[in-house]
Amino acid sequence: MADLKVAYQTADFQNVQTYIQSGNVVFDSEETNKRIIEAKIQEIIAETFGFNDIPVIVRSSEEWAESIANNPFLKEENVDIERLHLTCLKELPSPELLEKIKTFQYLQVRQAHCEPDRYEIIGKDVFIFCAAGYGKTKLTNSFFESKLKVQATTRNWKTVMQLNEMVKLM
Repeated sequence: MADLKVAYQTADFQNVQTYIQSGNVVFDSEETNKRIIEAKIQEIIAETFGFNDIPVIVRSSEEWAESIANNPFLKEENVDIERLHLTCLKELPSPELLEKIKTFQYLQVRQAHCEPDRYEIIGKDVFIFCAAGYGKTKLTNSFFESKLKVQATTRNWKTVMQLNEMVKLM
């Protein structure tokens, strides 16, 4: 992550911070076009580390805060945030694919008293509740990428909140 931070700084990003070994980077940029920023980051990763075609999804601090505010599971009583995840989609899925994904039912119920996994798609966010944990769900990053035909990345809610704190301190 130290090398990643240096690579970003060398590419003229400011206030660069990384979060653990997660690949998450918080930074300031004079460039405002997210597609240009994403392409620049992909180039940095390819040139510095030799990884080509790494999906890069950039969210502004405002978008990040909106994602947190929109999480429908946080409105539920006694929700266990250890079971919450956020999948960020690179772009809005087509309305047809959004309708089609509703027909898939992947309920991971380990025991009779365990509730099913659930998700809700709002804009470019997929909010996920994994009753038995993310390691046991079928609602993975790959599932949403294959069904919605868009690149995605998933973070647990603890990481989402930590990144938000990092952004606030900038």
